[in-house]
Amino acid sequence: MTKPVRTPALTLTVLAALLSACSMAPTYQRPAAPVAAAFPADSAGAAARTSVPLPPAAGTREAADTGWRDYFTDPRLQQLIAAALENNRDLRTAALRIEEARAQYDIQSADRLPNVNANASATKAKTPAFLSPSGQTSIGKRYDAGLALSSFELDFFGRVKSLNDAALAAYLATDEARQAAQISLVAQVAQAYYTERAYAEQYTLAQQTYDARARTYKLTQQRAEVGASSRLDLRSNETLMETARAAALTLARQRAQADNALTLLVGQPASASPAAGAMPSDQQIDALSALPTGLPSDLLTRRPDIRAAEQRLKSANANIGAARAAFFPRISLTAALGSSSPSLHGLFDSGSGSWSFAPQLTLPIFDAGRNRANLSLAEVRKNLAVADYEKTIQTAFREVADALAARDYLGEQVTAQRAVQDAQADRLKLLQLRFDNGIASGLDVLDAQRELFSAQQTLVQARLQRTTSAIDLYRALGGGLK
Repeated sequence: MTKPVRTPALTLTVLAALLSACSMAPTYQRPAAPVAAAFPADSAGAAARTSVPLPPAAGTREAADTGWRDYFTDPRLQQLIAAALENNRDLRTAALRIEEARAQYDIQSADRLPNVNANASATKAKTPAFLSPSGQTSIGKRYDAGLALSSFELDFFGRVKSLNDAALAAYLATDEARQAAQISLVAQVAQAYYTERAYAEQYTLAQQTYDARARTYKLTQQRAEVGASSRLDLRSNETLMETARAAALTLARQRAQADNALTLLVGQPASASPAAGAMPSDQQIDALSALPTGLPSDLLTRRPDIRAAEQRLKSANANIGAARAAFFPRISLTAALGSSSPSLHGLFDSGSGSWSFAPQLTLPIFDAGRNRANLSLAEVRKNLAVADYEKTIQTAFREVADALAARDYLGEQVTAQRAVQDAQADRLKLLQLRFDNGIASGLDVLDAQRELFSAQQTLVQARLQRTTSAIDLYRALGGGLK
């Protein structure tokens, strides 16, 4: 009676797969943040000096916990951001990068488990007479069927595990990079939208100024025809009128280009509704700017770009473990279990069982320095990842500090520029009265008109800069992800 076939190969394989491999990777330690323990205190002092106080209840929620729909209340802007998140090509590419990294991680993870295949084969061979033991030509047949374990590595020194950890960290870094891209996209759309709105407001002011100067030029032309105005007054009025016209045309071009930039960010032509809103008021900008900054250490968890840099550092650290493990023996198993028969009908008969078990040990002896170079490369790449991580933190710190400084000082700048505009408007009104009463010259009135127009344009730019700085602070603190 035929004894049952033993399967020590598969038993050993299963046990080996359950073994916990030791890791040769260095113990990961997060590098210390190379920044101050707090943001510059000068920002707080400037905030106390600003003439437009921040709303007391507006700064109670962190930027990272404030959704962009709650932060940006303009319906038109909300629609544009939603469309950009759906259609922007850069964000779509980032999402595909995640799928790519996930597939690479799945491929690497598969190396930690045995690769089992089902095989079936039929062999027919002719043996010439001078090679045959019987001295006659013979034709032999063989049929095989079974399962095969192909070259499964026993990860005693953690090489496969280190590669798997590196692939996982790379995947997580890609996902964090996509989140960072989303935060950046939300901020870019908002800034492009308000830039277009600022150009629209400046264009309206320029067009109104041109219309007023055109009427003044026409009156001056009529007065010159009867000798009541000089040729110098006529040319001066014409210069101001054409200057306003040129400014309006320039702003129309800039507005169209800003709209094109916004369309590129959104990924499709924007619909006509809802209608675009106006530039935010001072009170609305105050609410946008009133965000708690916290400590620089908070940025380590708020900012996905910092988290992505840390995951890249973890990946580089794990690759050192794989490079170190290459100096040690590699043990792999190859095994098969099935049945063999000289005839097809007897393939699964009793006693036809067969198995094979072939462990293999590979010990590096001479590789011309390849393993040493690979280890050096892995260590250098880790040092590069550390430098990149520290630079990312420093960049984030500066972005927050710059946004805080802009928030504090631009508020004062807008207030001062508004005072300049009001003073220029009163000056023009007084000069117009003096001109009507024959006290002031027409050139003085023209100069006042020019100064008022310049003050109006500068005020719009200052308000845009303050709005942009508020958006920068929201982005720098990790807002825009939800």
